[in-house]
Order: sequence, then structure tokens, then C-alpha cells
Amino acid sequence: MTPRYALFRTPVGVCGIAWNDTGIAALQLPERDEAAMHARMRERFRAVQAPASAEARQAIAQIDALLRGEPDELATLALDMSAVPEFHQRVYAVARRIPPGQTLTYGDVARRLGSLGLARAVGQALGRNPFAIIVPCHRVLSANGAPGGFSAHGGVSLKRRLLELEGCVLAQPELEQERLWS
Repeated sequence: MTPRYALFRTPVGVCGIAWNDTGIAALQLPERDEAAMHARMRERFRAVQAPASAEARQAIAQIDALLRGEPDELATLALDMSAVPEFHQRVYAVARRIPPGQTLTYGDVARRLGSLGLARAVGQALGRNPFAIIVPCHRVLSANGAPGGFSAHGGVSLKRRLLELEGCVLAQPELEQERLWS
């Protein structure tokens, strides 16, 4: 069945959610504008626009609350991972267990999967995360505690904002630069 999608406003901008009968097929953080968001939902997730189902509306309410700073792990939201590679599913399962306001490093996630050598693969899996904030890839940092990358529009600035909404404050970029040169 073709996934359906709806856009919704949040404190960080317009997000998109795609769903099917199995669960949430994707969550997209804001793009540069609504036209780009519609294009992303159609092209990346092969979804068609529709009014949000009751389950999608419940998910939207929980996501909006989290983005307003209310703690919610979003752990009860059912995800359709049928198109997600098995290794990515394992990475996402570890990431979903990171509570709001807390972080792990890519290496921490890799160790929980059985090998520190998987850290780069963990980063690649999180970079392809179709369920951003439900699978809280923003809670995974580089080994030195720096934010690392973030593939959503807005990049590391959005990652910092998401973490700050959850009560987790990272070192300022200037301090990170000083550490690199000292």
C-alpha cells in the first residue's frame, strides 16, 4: 500500500509524517519551505498527501509536544521498517532507547551492537534515518562530545536546538574550535 503523508507545524518548522497500515513510514524534519517538504515526501518516501489518520494525529501530537520541550521518548509510536536494512534497524533500536536530554556517541552505539569498529557504519545508518526524532539520531554525538553531523535541513544548528529543547546543552562551536587547535 502506498504511504500517505501530511504536513504539520511545530516549534521548529513544518514537518512531514508518512504512514501506512503498519505504522509510521517516515518523519521528515523541516525543509527550506513547504514546497520542498511536499517534494521530499513524494520523492523520498513515495507517499501521497492525505488527511492525517487517527494514529498519525496522535503521533503528530506527541512529536509536537517533544518539540515544545515536553519529555517524550516517542517509544510507543509504531514504525514500519519493512524498507529499512537489518543493520539500520539494529542501530535505530539502540538509538530509540536513548532518553530525552541524554546522549551517546557513535562509538557507544557501535559497542552496544558488538563492535567499536561499527562506529562509521552507525553514523551512515543514522544519516539515512527516515524517522528523525522518533529514532532520535540527534542524541548521538561524536567521540569528543561534539555534535557531529546532522543530515536534516539546518544541519548541526537544528541538532543543537533539538538537544536544547530536551535540556541537553552542548559545548559552543567556538569552544570546540579552541579544543581542536590546543
